[in-house]
Amino acid sequence: MADNTLTFGTSSIAKVEPDRITIRGRDLCDELIGKISFTHYFLFLLTGQEPTRELVAITDACLVAIAEHGFVPSIQAARMTYAAAPDALQGAVSAGLLGCGTVILGASETAGILLADILKRQETDATDIDTAAIAVLRDLREARLPVPGFGHPVHKAEDPRATRLLKVANELGVAGKHVEALQAVERHIETAYGRFLPLNVSAAIPAVLLDADFPLESLRGVPLVARTGSLVAHLLEEQRNPLGFKIATRAEQGIAYDGQLAGKRRGT
Repeated sequence: MADNTLTFGTSSIAKVEPDRITIRGRDLCDELIGKISFTHYFLFLLTGQEPTRELVAITDACLVAIAEHGFVPSIQAARMTYAAAPDALQGAVSAGLLGCGTVILGASETAGILLADILKRQETDATDIDTAAIAVLRDLREARLPVPGFGHPVHKAEDPRATRLLKVANELGVAGKHVEALQAVERHIETAYGRFLPLNVSAAIPAVLLDADFPLESLRGVPLVARTGSLVAHLLEEQRNPLGFKIATRAEQGIAYDGQLAGKRRGT
């Protein structure tokens, strides 16, 4: 009997059969469950390669560093969404993740691209890392663009998360050319922008991950995976200690209306 199955492409991630599940060529039940950590599994899923001990450790550190940071916009969005739709936990988690962009969480990706650009400039111009960093900073300044991963509304002098991640990278022996590029930016950013801008965790994360061979294209996934865990924790707390509507109420109280009043618009 002819096989009428239409094959229109291939995937090397997973194959599901009645008696087994194969992930990247390994048996899920016999080789993975109970034998590797989730961070190890995440990296294995991502690349199809066995991650090094150092990559697992530094990814773990980054996930811990970025998972939770108080009542940031993603947390507020999730808790208010859950307050309005407590039957849809997934919707509330999604609401928290949808705001991941160049300002919040997603800055790790743009900072990673910045570091890659500096290293590319260094190679193309056959120059040193400081000269390359100065040139890239000058281009950003002339375009009136911010430097991703620098400056923070709370950690104005130092982001302790960034400091700790760089220390961990040194301890693991993975700090390399991307960390060097980051440090070059740190040395010259005040001169380029005319003010002190502290290195924050969103620049430290890509520096240490890229030096450990994490794929540049997937950098945004690290804060997304990390923040998902934190969102679930906040939503459990929201069930037990509702704050979502209180956040909304405080916002309503704190924002003044400056439009026209209906009566005045009618000329009364």
